[in-house]
Amino acid sequence: MALKIGTHSGTFHCDEALAVYMLKTLPKYKDATVTRSRDPETLEACDIIVDVTGKYDGVKHFDHHQREFSETFDAAHTTKLSSAGLVYKHFGKEIVETLTSEKGETLDLIWNKVYNEFIEGIDANDNGISPYGTTKASFKPALSLPGMVSHLNPRWNEPSSDAILDERFQKASALVGSHFEDRVDYFAKAWLPARAGVYAAISSRETPEIVILDEFLPWKDHLFSIEQELQIVGKVLYIVYSDGKGWRIQAVPQSLDSFESRKALPEPWRGVRDEKLDELTGLPGGVFVHAAGFIGGHKTRDGAIELAKKALTF
Repeated sequence: MALKIGTHSGTFHCDEALAVYMLKTLPKYKDATVTRSRDPETLEACDIIVDVTGKYDGVKHFDHHQREFSETFDAAHTTKLSSAGLVYKHFGKEIVETLTSEKGETLDLIWNKVYNEFIEGIDANDNGISPYGTTKASFKPALSLPGMVSHLNPRWNEPSSDAILDERFQKASALVGSHFEDRVDYFAKAWLPARAGVYAAISSRETPEIVILDEFLPWKDHLFSIEQELQIVGKVLYIVYSDGKGWRIQAVPQSLDSFESRKALPEPWRGVRDEKLDELTGLPGGVFVHAAGFIGGHKTRDGAIELAKKALTF
């Protein structure tokens, strides 16, 4: 007999749509049927229940609506979990391993990254937590995953029945699930290899303040976390990398979201190009330095490295 996943009937939301989808990625629940009900006896007959019953035990019951509930993903997080976060907290590693075959440290990295970049926002939305805190948003985002799920509920002037709602719920679960799998796939196949490349470049750098990437990698996110891991926070000032045609020297920002550089390229170079730049630097092959000093270009790898080294002396 197929296992049963229980959740509430009626209007559905992003969190339980995702919770159900994630459970069904697991071999144990792959062929499970979904029961949507408010009847306690019907729900208790299910093998696992999400977003309803007012109970949480980490085994069978995964609801977050009870007054005393205050569970978060871990001690480093303050966002209260929804049913999606609860399922991910308890089954997430197994889910990610099933989807990616990753294990050990890399599995942990993806598990945490998916929560931070995908699941936590759904938890916050379902619990009414604004990303802006007490600050009023200057505009309403045109599109969000919880909003897309909400729009799949029947409109006020459309026919609505348990059968219609169940059918719409399956569409919602598939929708949010496809985005979830896409993010897991991205973090496993693109984000993780980029992290490995940045880690190797940081570990092998000859000049402590300069990291050289022989191919372009999305480095900012990784740089800040790896610096913390290696206890070298703030040490790296410039990233030298290929842009496919030439080489770039980019100043590291003060933080991931900052427009201020730790050490901008020298003021005399800013806004200068080509031969005039060469005259100032004494290094032939210069292409440009941005007027804000956060990035510059050189024709060759060695020239870009020397330009970065020279910038350190200012």
